Amino acid sequence: MAGLADWGEAVIVFRRPDDASFPLQMTSQSSSASAAAPHPANTLEADSLSASLTVRDLRASIAWYRDVVGFTLDREMVRDGVLRAAAMRAGAVRILLNQDDGAKGFERTTGLGFSLNVSTRQSVDVIADRIRSHGGTLDSEPADMPWGARVFRVRDPDGYALAFSRPLG
Repeated sequence: MAGLADWGEAVIVFRRPDDASFPLQMTSQSSSASAAAPHPANTLEADSLSASLTVRDLRASIAWYRDVVGFTLDREMVRDGVLRAAAMRAGAVRILLNQDDGAKGFERTTGLGFSLNVSTRQSVDVIADRIRSHGGTLDSEPADMPWGARVFRVRDPDGYALAFSRPLG
């Protein structure tokens, strides 16, 4: 099975309360392209987008993203001898997992109102099989979508939704 370190660009899917969703493709330009085509002063020129998620059990979340989905542990952040955060990586995709400190209550709901979409050149069916074989449960099976992508959805242990997609064709 191919490693997930080959993953390419990220696509964010915004989900409205009525459960309708729409994808937003996020790409970056090379520095030479940026120099050749200057952007107006009032236009954002971003190079990447990473997610930072607050989790109830940091070690369990690291294990889920690493062992179930296939991310690699990029680095751990320790403060005062306590593991506080971990950076996970899959190709160009980065997710920072932060240990919840309980300041807002441990029983609050997380992950509502948005989902993260990881776009890949890999077979989403193979990725879905990996997740299932490592104990994960899919929210939806891989399916071809009218916008030209094959997609499935899954939730992490804290309820954050991830959609994995590959362009059709």
